Amino acid sequence: MELIIYTDGSARGNPGPGGYGAILLWGKARKELSQGYRKTTNNRMELMAVIAALQALKKSNVHITIYSDSSYVVNAIEKGWLFGWEKKGFKDKKNVDLWKIFLQYYKLHKIKFVWVKGHADNPMNNRCDELATAAADSGNWLIDEGFEKNTDDQLL
Repeated sequence: MELIIYTDGSARGNPGPGGYGAILLWGKARKELSQGYRKTTNNRMELMAVIAALQALKKSNVHITIYSDSSYVVNAIEKGWLFGWEKKGFKDKKNVDLWKIFLQYYKLHKIKFVWVKGHADNPMNNRCDELATAAADSGNWLIDEGFEKNTDDQLL
């Protein structure tokens, strides 16, 4: 059986408060995930949604299709950019902390990414958007340490 995952990320301002939403579908089972962060970017939340979904899995070697409206995430994997970045030590790339975490989980499974048009007629993508924006607006935020630490470093 294949696991289907839908993901979305949101940031209110870029950077600003953000959140992610993910839906995991396994047969008739369904699980929704979301979390907000006090200061982050949209791309980080798009990637964090994928990571959170993969971290929720209890098995490895799962066949997974991930649907995302993030060209940044989908193209990085499906066009092979990420693997070139990795070979070059992520030189001059953003979100390196999250890409490294993603790769740890990616290598445990057989994953295919599919881009879907955001804010369109896909009910699962729309639900992920609702989860992500509600998390961004919740005020119940975690700290995106990878983003805030890098931001502080750049200001020094």
